[in-house]
Amino acid sequence: MLQAALRSGAASRRAVFEVFARHLPHGRRYGVVAGTGRLLDALEQFRFGPDELSFLRENRIVDEATLRYLSSYRFSGNIWGYPEGDMYFPGSPILVVEGTFAESVLLETLALSILNHDCAIASAASRMVTAAGGPGQAGRPLIEMGSRRTHEAAAIAAARAAYIAGFASTSNLQARFTYGVPSGGTSAHAFTLVHDSEKESFAAQLASLGPGTTLLVDTFNVEQAVRAAVEAAGPRLGAVRIDSGDLPAHAVSVRALLDSLGATETRIILTGDLDEYSIAGLAVAPVNGYGVGTSLVTGSGAPTAALVYKLVARSDAPLPDGEPAELDALRPVAKRSVGKPGRGGRKWAVRERAESGEAMTERILLAPPSGLGPADRVLLRELVRDGKITGREPLADARARHIAALGELPGYALQLSRGYPAIPTIFGRDGDRA
Repeated sequence: MLQAALRSGAASRRAVFEVFARHLPHGRRYGVVAGTGRLLDALEQFRFGPDELSFLRENRIVDEATLRYLSSYRFSGNIWGYPEGDMYFPGSPILVVEGTFAESVLLETLALSILNHDCAIASAASRMVTAAGGPGQAGRPLIEMGSRRTHEAAAIAAARAAYIAGFASTSNLQARFTYGVPSGGTSAHAFTLVHDSEKESFAAQLASLGPGTTLLVDTFNVEQAVRAAVEAAGPRLGAVRIDSGDLPAHAVSVRALLDSLGATETRIILTGDLDEYSIAGLAVAPVNGYGVGTSLVTGSGAPTAALVYKLVARSDAPLPDGEPAELDALRPVAKRSVGKPGRGGRKWAVRERAESGEAMTERILLAPPSGLGPADRVLLRELVRDGKITGREPLADARARHIAALGELPGYALQLSRGYPAIPTIFGRDGDRA
C-alpha cells in the first residue's frame, strides 16, 4: 500500500486518521482509555534500521523507492487523543493522527496493537474495581496476578493498564521497574511443598519476611493451616491467602477462626479464577482483598477493545512535508460498506455534563467546540506536535483521572449486567446517535 501510494503521489496528501470503536464489547456501558503513554514511547522509537531494510530488500517486499522512504522515516505530524484513564463510548475519537498519508498509515498496526490491548485490560479492570467496592479507600484492594497467563510483554502492559483503572498493585516486578506500578505478592504452593512440613514453610517465610507477610493456607487443610500460621506468626500475622475451594464459605470460617485465635487484624486475601462477577458475589464475605489473573489479562471475555484506525479526511493535492492543511482544504472521506460504515471529517469531542457534573452526552463535532456549558469537558488533548512528544504525563495522573471520570457517570453505568452505553454519542449539534 505504501509503495503504491508513493508511486501514485497520494503518499504526500495530507490525511487525518482516527481511532474509535464502533461498539462496546459484551454490552458493556463504558470503555477505559489506556495505552496512550506506551504508544508515545513506541512512536519515539519507531524507525526502520539497517536490519529491517535489508530484510525488506532481500525478500523483495518493497521496491527501492519505498526503501529510501523508510530509511529516513520519522513521524512529523500531530496527534491528539483522549488522555489515559478517561472513558470512551461508541464513536469516541480517542486518537486523531494528522500528517501525510504515508507517515500516518504506517502507524496503524502500532497504534491498534497497543490501544486495543490496553483499553481492553483497563476496561475489564475498572469493572472489577467497581465490583470490589470502588477505587480508593472505599473498596477492597485488588492485586494484578496474571503474568503467567499471557505473553511476557503483554503481562507488563496489563499490569500498567490495570493500575490506571484502580488496581492497587501487581505481582510483576518488571512492571514496577518499567512503570513504577506498586508490587506485591505471596508464596506459591511449591514453596510449601518443597519443605518437609507446612509449619516449616511458614517458619521459613516468617523468618525471612517478618510477621506482616501473607501465608498461603490452602495447600492441604485450610483450618489446620490457619492454626499453624497464627501459632508461628502470632496474632500480628499480616494476611492469609486462600486460592481454592468454596471461597465464600472459607472466608466466613477463616475469619471466625482468626478472630478466635486473637488474630483480629489479620487480613484474608482470595485468589483463584476470579472475575468481576465472582468478586461482586463476594461483597458480603469477610475478606480484605483479591488477586486476579486470567480474567484480567484476557479482558474478562473481551480480549480486544475492537478499536479501528480509519482515514476520515484528506487533501486533494499533495502538500510539502510539515506544511499544515487548512480544515476547509481537507475532504471528509468514509467507507460505506454494510455493517461497517464510517463518518468522515476531522473530529473534536466534548463530554456534556449537567451542572451537578454528571455526564450526559458524548458530543462529536466537525469543528473546534464553542459555546460550551459550564460543566462540559473538551476531551481531546495534544499528544504530539510536529513529530515531538508533548503529551507525556505521570501514571498517577491517569489513575486519578479515572477515578474522576468514573465519578461523572450515572449510577447505572456501574452495573455489571449487559446494557447500553452509559451515555449516548451524538454527532453534530443536532445529529444522530452512534
